[in-house]
Amino acid sequence: MRKKAISRSLVALELAIGLAGCASHTTVAATRTFVFVCDDRSQVVVRVTGAEAWVFRPAGTIRLPAAPGDGDFSDGSFVLSIEGERARLGEAGGDLRSCRNDRRRAVWEKSKLDGADFRAVGNEPGWSLEIFERRRLVLVTDNGESRTELTLGEPSADPQARTTRWEARDLILEVIGRPCRDSMSGEELESEVRLTWQGRSLRGCGRALH
Repeated sequence: MRKKAISRSLVALELAIGLAGCASHTTVAATRTFVFVCDDRSQVVVRVTGAEAWVFRPAGTIRLPAAPGDGDFSDGSFVLSIEGERARLGEAGGDLRSCRNDRRRAVWEKSKLDGADFRAVGNEPGWSLEIFERRRLVLVTDNGESRTELTLGEPSADPQARTTRWEARDLILEVIGRPCRDSMSGEELESEVRLTWQGRSLRGCGRALH
């Protein structure tokens, strides 16, 4: 249910971003994505873009215009107040839940809402990659200091080995469908990832986002 709600809302979200960009008198703040984990163990994904916030809940997605006060958003029925990595949210007039952002999960949610289909991460040094529509690859290496975009050709697949392989300029990427444990977080992801980039061999773990 939550995935369907997010998919339906992305169209409206992209339209809102486009309209904001067309208004020359409007200053659009950087987009931020949060995964708020609340004291009652509920979890809420929040996407803040410019002067509004989108709240993705199991019950449905809502759009909250900015309200008076830095980090405050409300549509009159639902209230969201963000301060740093913390938030208070809930129905207007009721008891608001206290929540804290899960930064690690927020990074993955951001990739998903940005439209990435697959994301992988590795360490020593830290790197990440995102694949969009099986065609465009965004590779960030050296702990975020280097960013490269490449266009991928059609992948070759070996169903028996559960391996998908892409080749592009100075790059070979293999995604192997077997469990992989991230060496930094300890999280187990669904795929092992092997990357050869400009003579460097990088190893990590990844998973599909949709």
